[in-house]
Amino acid sequence: MNTTEFAWVKEFAGAVTVSDPHGIITEMNDKAARSFEEDGGRALIGKNMLDCHPEPARSKLAELMKTRQTNIYTIEKKGVKKLIYQSPWYQNGEYAGYIEISMEIPFDMPHFIRS
Repeated sequence: MNTTEFAWVKEFAGAVTVSDPHGIITEMNDKAARSFEEDGGRALIGKNMLDCHPEPARSKLAELMKTRQTNIYTIEKKGVKKLIYQSPWYQNGEYAGYIEISMEIPFDMPHFIRS
């Protein structure tokens, strides 16, 4: 990431992890580094993101990366509810890798329908 262009993401409240087309982690913001501290934090940069997921999540992520699909879901872990957004990212129209955004959300979240 160009640090000037993407300076906003460094201290963004959600964890942002970016990989190259082969799944190698290339960037982590501060929240992602803290979230994965027990697994190595920023030392995960250069490692394959598939190795950070247990089965069956690993196989699912591998398929998503292969087919370049987006996967969105919520989880609850240690009493915290999170939105997980996994998606391919592109640079100049070319597949550049995969991104995972994880952010805490309230259990009772308002939903609005806008016309």
